[in-house]
Amino acid sequence: MTSRRHPAHRTAASQPGQIASPAAAIAAARGAELAVENRELRRENEQLVRALASRSVIDQARGMVMALAPCSTDQAWGVMVDVSQHCNVKLRDVAVALVALSDGEALAEPVRRELCRALRRLHRAGPS
Repeated sequence: MTSRRHPAHRTAASQPGQIASPAAAIAAARGAELAVENRELRRENEQLVRALASRSVIDQARGMVMALAPCSTDQAWGVMVDVSQHCNVKLRDVAVALVALSDGEALAEPVRRELCRALRRLHRAGPS
């Protein structure tokens, strides 16, 4: 006697898009979680790499301000923050512009003007 399998008797694994066992379902879910975690870690790593690059340029610019003023590292930071805020430019971009001075590039007029003002304010405030 031959028995014919009715489509309703198919196993879960034979249905398109279904997983054969609970263990396989758990493994698939974990794989999806790991993929999301991997993407998040890659994004965070890229952000950290950019932050480190920015930090280096910011530190160079801070040293340049300290040489111009002369002032403390905190005062130089304050000058750069003032320029950034008054020009509505990211601090990193102010730092890049300052470091570019050593390559002979000119500062954009608004940044140059605000840097002069910030240095004058620092000079008037005197040593701290």
